Amino acid sequence: MATAEIVKGESRKPGTKGDARRARKAGKVPAVLYGAKKEPVALSVDPKSISKILRSDSGHNTIFDLDVNGEKTKAMIVDWQYEPIKGALLHIDLKRIAMDKAIRVSVPIHIKGEPIGVKQEGGILDIVIREVEVECLPADIPPHIDADVSELVFGKVLRVSDLPHGGKLKFITDANQAVAHITHIKEEVVATPVEGAVAAEAGPAEPEVIKKGKQETEEGAEGAAPAEKAEKGKKEK
Repeated sequence: MATAEIVKGESRKPGTKGDARRARKAGKVPAVLYGAKKEPVALSVDPKSISKILRSDSGHNTIFDLDVNGEKTKAMIVDWQYEPIKGALLHIDLKRIAMDKAIRVSVPIHIKGEPIGVKQEGGILDIVIREVEVECLPADIPPHIDADVSELVFGKVLRVSDLPHGGKLKFITDANQAVAHITHIKEEVVATPVEGAVAAEAGPAEPEVIKKGKQETEEGAEGAAPAEKAEKGKKEK
């Protein structure tokens, strides 16, 4: 478990947008602290301390000491929001942590090694999931879980059940869930320029209805000629 420096918080009035705006103008981030069967508390905290935690190796799974008006409690970040344009923190949710009770968290998966299926068989590594949900004591939360893919070949799948846990983690994600496997390189068939040029020179095919119309017209003309000759013969007689 990674423990950050102490984060100081100041209580504020809950449920008021004006108070949240004032906190932001003062260079603070509005926050809410809840959990441990206690009433939620509205706070404002230093955005630099929170950003430092989020950028650390353990990220939002970091357990840290939160000091609110002199009262300290273990806490972790469970949700956060950024301003879409400038990227500034808008709001964070904090949860009280009891160090003697197991909690569920999502831990990132770090892929290690170069698969045999890539080096020797010409395949590509397909990573199916990049994090896994686990249950453990707060002190046992790992910053990440290593997944060794060195032995992967075609037909072999690395599953959640294959990930190391050290006996301290309980995987909540399905044990049969695929983590990574080797797949074939997809080849895209593209028409050659020569084929395209031949098709362009040939031009569009003449519609069948037009051909039929010409044929009917020609047949009609041929049929009309004998009739006309017969009529002439009658007059001459």
